[in-house]
Amino acid sequence: MEDKARAYIEALGGAENIKDIEGCITRLRGTVVDPSKINAQQLTRLGAIGRPIVIGKGVQVVVGTYAELIGSAMNDILKQR
Repeated sequence: MEDKARAYIEALGGAENIKDIEGCITRLRGTVVDPSKINAQQLTRLGAIGRPIVIGKGVQVVVGTYAELIGSAMNDILKQR
């Protein structure tokens, strides 16, 4: 799961672009610094369903039932920076 979490971090513009992230049932929800750094094609290749929902600096990515596991792994990685 750590490799997938790292890939999602990169697709969201890198660790420095993520203010916060959490897994919520089927989605990753969070806030980014610069939404233009989000790579929607990379998210799709990782298994995201549809395009990310971006409202202002808020982002939601539908990833399926393993969203909480990915979000938790992402937070573990982000805490190390």
